[in-house]
Amino acid sequence: MNKVFAYIRASQIWRSIFRHGYPDTPRNRTLAVLSNFFLHLHPVKVRRSGIQLSYTWCMGGVTFFLFLIETITGLLLMFYYRPTAELAYQDILALREHVPLGIMRELHRWSAHLMVISVWLHMYRVFLTGSYKAPREFNWNVGVILLVLTLLLSFTGYLLPWDQLAVWAITVGTNMARATPVLGHEGPGAALVSLGGLDFIHAGDDVRFGLLAGRFVGEGALLRFYVLHCVGIPIGAAVLMAIHFWRVRKDGGISGPL
Repeated sequence: MNKVFAYIRASQIWRSIFRHGYPDTPRNRTLAVLSNFFLHLHPVKVRRSGIQLSYTWCMGGVTFFLFLIETITGLLLMFYYRPTAELAYQDILALREHVPLGIMRELHRWSAHLMVISVWLHMYRVFLTGSYKAPREFNWNVGVILLVLTLLLSFTGYLLPWDQLAVWAITVGTNMARATPVLGHEGPGAALVSLGGLDFIHAGDDVRFGLLAGRFVGEGALLRFYVLHCVGIPIGAAVLMAIHFWRVRKDGGISGPL
């Protein structure tokens, strides 16, 4: 058996897949990380103090884990949910009462709440330890954008159950978009923006109208929020997460306390 295994390890196929030896030495452990597609984002070495639960709280890792849960459960829910005004609420009821593994919706819902909490705690820890300072300013800004995308994921998903609570919550939320500077027809600077020199931004072409695909929350808004929630925002968040992890490595690993 040992001879067979040694022959396999000496073959060209094995060497083309595994470009390093068994990770039994510091050099081979380093090569195992650097040559792995999934592991190369992480640093080869980290300080022992940098991964202590006492101040890191592991909230960054918990947030990423919850994002993975959201992705898996969201894909399963997409098999049963139809984003139309006539069927959306019925599908939500069916997911709870008739569809096998209907608990996926509850996992998706509560993981979303936990993800919002964990990302806030992660940002709080980074701020308390001064990890937004040089040379980590760029990664801090990436993290702020990820925080906003997390809140937008929660906001866009809130409409999908298509019940009265969802409709009126999104109505109130999007009404605030009318006060967006320059882009909202009630916001500061809107009067300074001229369309073709003849008109100014008004309720029919501002950012709120773009979000809702109309002047009120209707089927157009449901479809747009569905696409943003399931495709647009998750893809953007995934790309920024990869950049975020890469910058953690480039900046010297997990940040320590002040």
